Amino acid sequence: MTTVGIVTGAGRGMGFACARRLTDSVDRLLLVDMDPETVAAAAAELSGTGRAVVEPFVLDVTDPAGLARLVDRVRELGTLRSVAHVAGISPTMADWRRIFSVDLVGTALLAQALRPLATAGTAMVCFASMAPTVASLEPDAATAAALEDPLRENFLDEIYEAVGPAIEHTGAAYAWAKYGVQRFVKHEAVRLGAVGARVCSLSPGLIDTPQGRQEAENNAHLSALVTQTPLARTGTADEVAAVVSFLLSDDASFLNGTDILVDGGICAAVHTSGGLSAARS
Repeated sequence: MTTVGIVTGAGRGMGFACARRLTDSVDRLLLVDMDPETVAAAAAELSGTGRAVVEPFVLDVTDPAGLARLVDRVRELGTLRSVAHVAGISPTMADWRRIFSVDLVGTALLAQALRPLATAGTAMVCFASMAPTVASLEPDAATAAALEDPLRENFLDEIYEAVGPAIEHTGAAYAWAKYGVQRFVKHEAVRLGAVGARVCSLSPGLIDTPQGRQEAENNAHLSALVTQTPLARTGTADEVAAVVSFLLSDDASFLNGTDILVDGGICAAVHTSGGLSAARS
């Protein structure tokens, strides 16, 4: 049996680090990214570093036709074993609608497309964020109902109506979209469990990547959070990838439907006595 792995957002940062970790865990590894040059370079760099034959695959995860091509390619290659869905955009990269479309709707579209390929032993990790935890997000009934199905027609209009104009702030949109990922994964775990497959979400904290540095340069609050981190530093992409590698391995075979927070203790500090006010001062 030829095993197949997928890493989205694999061209750089945490996606590339995850891909590097997975080259010895599957026979064929598809590196998915929107940028043809970046993903081709990533595939070239990783080729020959492990047992996997590494292949670039250019795809926008919000494109159903592209996702259908991805499904067809996996079927051609073998059996889906592991998926690290890292692709996403952060507050400085787009408006609120695009953030929701990529980070939450894109996650749901990818999961829906790959669901028929899942079998016993298939494992998936979807990237969320520490943002909902830091912000202590708790949806009211209307917001919870709107988030219930990201693939519903008029989803963006419904989430706007539920949250209100505050959702136009890209930081708020990002936090709610990532909360939606965590919520979606719980539902997906129930669906996949029927065939012996698993899915978890992973919520990184402040990680030293090009995207993370871009956010920090535009948000002084993030710099304050670094000083509040118990480990007194940002994380590395490889530290996150190591957790992803474990979650996708057979050693994590009873982990399903939960969120794993990889943040160096920021959320613990923020929500202990005086932590939140200190972080925001």
